[in-house]
Amino acid sequence: MTKILINLTCFFGCAFLGASMVLFTGWPLALMAAGLCFLATQHVNAGFTRRADKRAAAREFAQLRRMTLNVEQGLSDARQRLAALDTAIDERTNAQSRKIVAELKVLESLMRDFAGKISRSVRGRETEAQVSRIPSTGPAAAYLGSFGNRNELLETIRASLEENRVDLYLQPIVSLPQRKLRYYEALSRLRDAGGQVIMPSQYIRIAGEAGLMSVVDNLLLFRCVQVLRRLATKTREIGIFCNISAETLADGEFFPQFLDYMAANRDLSGLIIFEFAQEAVLKAGPAGEKNLARLAEMGFALSMDHVETLALDFVKLKRIGFSHLKVRATTLVDGMSGAGAAVAAEDFKKLLSRHGLNLIAERVENEKTVLQLLDYAVDFAQGYLFGEPRAVRDDASRPAVAMTEAAPVIPFKRAS
Repeated sequence: MTKILINLTCFFGCAFLGASMVLFTGWPLALMAAGLCFLATQHVNAGFTRRADKRAAAREFAQLRRMTLNVEQGLSDARQRLAALDTAIDERTNAQSRKIVAELKVLESLMRDFAGKISRSVRGRETEAQVSRIPSTGPAAAYLGSFGNRNELLETIRASLEENRVDLYLQPIVSLPQRKLRYYEALSRLRDAGGQVIMPSQYIRIAGEAGLMSVVDNLLLFRCVQVLRRLATKTREIGIFCNISAETLADGEFFPQFLDYMAANRDLSGLIIFEFAQEAVLKAGPAGEKNLARLAEMGFALSMDHVETLALDFVKLKRIGFSHLKVRATTLVDGMSGAGAAVAAEDFKKLLSRHGLNLIAERVENEKTVLQLLDYAVDFAQGYLFGEPRAVRDDASRPAVAMTEAAPVIPFKRAS
């Protein structure tokens, strides 16, 4: 609009100049003067236009520069936030590592104190009785393996605990039918001074009679907590079944400390499942059932394994806090004859679901068994078909193999 006004002003000005000169000089000079005037005014107009364009370009450049500065400031802020986040993650990781190390030191101290106390009582009993050598063959000595007699094995167990020769193994538990890794079962193995592995089927009976199972369970618990804290930094969808022996459940000195320790680690309540043998639960009595219920009140799930009879009070189990029941796959696929179940195998899952219990089929060894379990709508399965127990390294309790991979199948005899 401004340019139009300027051009109109120039036109009328030049016309007025030409008309005025016609009266004095005639037409030729008047037209020449008018043309020169018009050209001059156009040149002036072009100058004003260039100045306006320069000012507009300067404004656009200034605006672009401000936008660039804002972007640079935003990038700088983002870099600072990322740096702060990295620092926070490093601090959290370092704090977590320090906590793991501190827990391990506490564990080693408690374990040595407890093992030392037990070893003194064991040695005192040894001096009171003459120990006879038991043959290494026959059912009566099946648990001794290569050890000559009971006290020789007991001394080896005591030394393994006192010198921290205890290994943690993890075996996968998968969901059906997807076969997705959902849990691990934590298992412990002892080693003698020569590196020979002592299986649970060998040491549980002897260690239980000597009062040493609380030491084993104590160590297993600490190791489970360490593994879970490692896992929780990557995923909170995988939990661990941690076995607790009947001796520990009945230990009036240790179990209250165990409950206090789990109360301090209640943030793991959704990730750790405490597992007890059926015989231990049935013989727990009011005090033992109260301890189990306290664990459940903290948010920790409970599981029952080594199930010999399915004639159970499922209402009571749920009231105590049980949410998982492990049953041998052979018990299910054989029609549960002799197991005392109130329903057939195909209806057993429905019975458990009504009482809020998950069914886990254990000792699954072949694909045929899996197909039969699917007909019974089994929730989860465990066995060598899905992965053998694998050792966990001692360095910060990290598994020696990938946490999500099933291992090759090898023969392994589970403790009965």
